[in-house]
Amino acid sequence: MQLQKGQKVNLTPGRNNLVKLTMKIGWTASSNMSIDAAAFILSARNYCERDEDFIFYGNPTAVNGAVKHSATNCKGEESIHINLSELHETTAKIAFTVTIHEGEKQGHFFKHVTDLYLRLINSESGEELLRFNYGSDLSNETAIVAGELYRYGREWKFYAIGSGFYGGLEALCTNFGLEVINEEPETAASSQSIEKPILSTIDLRKKTLKNTLIKKEMVHVKARVGIVIDISGSMLPLYRDGTVQEVVERILAIACHFDDNASLDVWVYDQYFSRLPEATEKNFDTYVVDHILNNTNIHKFGMNNEPPVMEDVIHKYINEENSDLPVFIIFINDGGVVKAIKKVIANASVQPIFWQFVGIGRSDFKVLKNLDTMEGRVVDNANFIHLNDISAVNDETLYDRLLNEFPSWIKEARLKRIIR
Repeated sequence: MQLQKGQKVNLTPGRNNLVKLTMKIGWTASSNMSIDAAAFILSARNYCERDEDFIFYGNPTAVNGAVKHSATNCKGEESIHINLSELHETTAKIAFTVTIHEGEKQGHFFKHVTDLYLRLINSESGEELLRFNYGSDLSNETAIVAGELYRYGREWKFYAIGSGFYGGLEALCTNFGLEVINEEPETAASSQSIEKPILSTIDLRKKTLKNTLIKKEMVHVKARVGIVIDISGSMLPLYRDGTVQEVVERILAIACHFDDNASLDVWVYDQYFSRLPEATEKNFDTYVVDHILNNTNIHKFGMNNEPPVMEDVIHKYINEENSDLPVFIIFINDGGVVKAIKKVIANASVQPIFWQFVGIGRSDFKVLKNLDTMEGRVVDNANFIHLNDISAVNDETLYDRLLNEFPSWIKEARLKRIIR
């Protein structure tokens, strides 16, 4: 299977005996460049919980032997061996990385490297499960997160990332929660060094989002962004398996671009609703666990009733925090909504709020499918998209679909003087 950047694939269906994997990580570079492959064993916080979870040539074997690093007979290729049955239950993912040793110092960057690839192989059968060629868009980066192997419920999936960043190995370690000790003495020159951006998963999403915004001519748009998430009983598995956490992160990337405060307003609802603390780049890693699942002050896993939370969204942006900026609301729902939302949407058509509904799962979404034909509105202020499995949709596709009608609403709302 040849993967494209941003693609996610499920590895385990039809392979009940899939236990041992080998990730071959390769490249082509000049002989004076020193390039290393590594793996970071990560918890649900996206952190290495201990130094030993960083697997590379200097620490080639994980404590329990579940992950091992080795060279191969092929020049410009290293291997990471994984035994899925031996991974600790707290392991959420394994990130595969490539770095250039002292890249900035030596003037070596990934624009000088070609034929970057990942090959995931079933170690017992020799079957190549996937291949990912990447790197044609890289320039002066010195570190890459090439891909991630991650748990999805009882399944294992792979995410083809292939995004490069500055800062080399130190930036990767810092991002994944490891302390880097610099034993070199400080010099006057070091005080003049340029601070390198630190890698984060949000950076990956922002980079993908920017391409979508360029295509839709929305790079300079400013807006406030909010997300409303269904927390009725049928959503429980999606909270437990990390799907909702990933959704928050993916939407936060939109807020980071549109909102000057780089924050995402959050609501959850069943028959009651709760307005939660905003999500930011500082707190998103464990947002769902900290502010939803472990929050005893909110009602969870009851029946769904949308109008009350929608009215609170309107109250916040129109009465409490009135502004000239438009509002972009992403509304996540996994089943039918009550018909009364039509009245709320119609009444809100004179307000600077655009409602982007996202149906997930296999419900028929009859009410939401008819949003475009609703009458009695000053402008068409709502859109609906249906995604059976939102976690299987790559970022590029998701952002393209989420932002499909928002640009046309902005133009129409300006003509009607709803926004400036």
